[in-house]
Amino acid sequence: MRQDPDAIMLFAAGFGTRMGQLTQNRPKPLIKVADKALLDHSLELARAVSPKRIVVNTHYLGDQISDHLKADDVLISNEAPDVLETGGGLRHALPLLGHGPVYTSNTDAVWRGPNPFELLRDAWRPEDMDALLLCVPQHSAVGHKGRGDFIIAPDGHLTRGPGLIYGGVQILKTDGLAKVSEDAFSLNLLWNDMLNAKRLFGLEYSGQWCDVGAPEGIALAETMLEGRHV
Repeated sequence: MRQDPDAIMLFAAGFGTRMGQLTQNRPKPLIKVADKALLDHSLELARAVSPKRIVVNTHYLGDQISDHLKADDVLISNEAPDVLETGGGLRHALPLLGHGPVYTSNTDAVWRGPNPFELLRDAWRPEDMDALLLCVPQHSAVGHKGRGDFIIAPDGHLTRGPGLIYGGVQILKTDGLAKVSEDAFSLNLLWNDMLNAKRLFGLEYSGQWCDVGAPEGIALAETMLEGRHV
């Protein structure tokens, strides 16, 4: 039977240290871009694929995120007292998410163009893929510095190397989480196994994406969303 994702994990537990004073008393997912919290930008895109469950993980100033979401049908996975990173955080949330493939998304970027969740849903082939990552060409990555993360082969297979930037949204099978002994770990550990098995795939994004990991990213993202040249 085909395994399609029906749950979404939004990562919102980080300290946001690159934001400096902006996150001294406010978690990064609640910083506003174009008068809307970063978390709400992600939620709006996520709801477009009609998931059965949306889970948001929290740690730093997590009560503020819980209060922000109290009127929504969003489930909270609180990681206190320890930050568990992406892999540990996802595993901690599995009782809420279920054990099939899931979407995961960072909450510190905004998108202009096709909905990233819809693109991944339409390209997902669980018989061939253990993960499908949405990757952004460098010319479409606003405010991002670096050489990129992955190279996509013509058939969609990923290899590590300078090229496309991982945009922070993916579909992922979660079976491999049980094999990791550490409590806190990165999803890179799962990706490494999938790379070796040639089951890690990527999809190139056709729109624009802006990393809002630092204060200067706010103005860049707002300019991008307005359709003005960045």
